[in-house]
Amino acid sequence: MNTLYVILGVVVLIIIYMVITMSRLSKAVDPLTQEEFIEGYRKAQLIDVREQKDFEAGHILGARNIPYSQLRQRYKEMRPDLPVYLYDQNGSKSARAALFLKKKDYEKLYHLQGGFRQWTGKIKSK
Repeated sequence: MNTLYVILGVVVLIIIYMVITMSRLSKAVDPLTQEEFIEGYRKAQLIDVREQKDFEAGHILGARNIPYSQLRQRYKEMRPDLPVYLYDQNGSKSARAALFLKKKDYEKLYHLQGGFRQWTGKIKSK
């Protein structure tokens, strides 16, 4: 019976953690549909947070590659006074990247809902 309480406690803690994380993410970044993303990304910094090999395989035209794994070292390559449009393969890393950038005083943060996987616009590949 004690193991049941322990398992239940762990499940409750995981749910609480997920709710808090989702709340923080929703305050840090504005998710955009593809149409909304297309409307604004040409006037902003378009950042692909996927790894370089994925970026080279195909990326949104005009995007710059700053992999999530290098973001802590390279975030100063982006201007905090301009909007930052982020995307990754499915949308999860770009949201976490936005959370990190929010802590570094970047204010206008947006990410593509569904990520590059859902993208149907123009792409460039090497």
